[in-house]
Amino acid sequence: MEERSSQATTSRLTARGAKTRSRIVGTAADLMRVRGVGGTTLDDVIVASNVSKSQLYRHFEDKQALVRAVIELVGDRTIAIERERLSKVMTFAGLRRWRDALVENNALQEGRYGCPLGSLANEVSDQDSIARKRLLDLFSAWQELFEDLLRRFQKADLIPQEADVSQLATGLLAAVQGGYLLAQASRDVTPMASAIDMALAHLHTLHSKRNAAS
Repeated sequence: MEERSSQATTSRLTARGAKTRSRIVGTAADLMRVRGVGGTTLDDVIVASNVSKSQLYRHFEDKQALVRAVIELVGDRTIAIERERLSKVMTFAGLRRWRDALVENNALQEGRYGCPLGSLANEVSDQDSIARKRLLDLFSAWQELFEDLLRRFQKADLIPQEADVSQLATGLLAAVQGGYLLAQASRDVTPMASAIDMALAHLHTLHSKRNAAS
């Protein structure tokens, strides 16, 4: 109900108002990415986005509302990027390229900030049930992308038809999230690479067993 209300409010914004709102949310997302949700105040967002306090409160009644908008923005970006990358994966070589791109991108900042979605989930899930539910939906969407990939692998006879794609997709997502967390703690993407490699090795094992049974 609240989500529909928020969407209706956004649709009624003038072009200028929508631009201001977008700037506020984008700025808040950038600040929270670096400082964390707890380390980012509304005053920080006001200064960084070059808006007045009244402008900010015209769009967001409090910090919780702004954080929910940040989750929407970050979630849409993250899922869109992963959809673009994973939709192209048709082979194990393609899966390896996806893995390399993910790890190399995180290495640019030495794994400093973790997963955009995972970091938000760590901070807000226990404080805001609506935000937690939205984050769960986003992680489910990410898992579905892995499930689609694995079904393509089944269709191409790369993994057994009887393989549980839901379980395998959960394992892949867990490897990615755990890898992000370990890289963030160590400031080194090596643990992230290892975690994902273990998940991919399991898929290779399924492939080998399928070939042996043929």
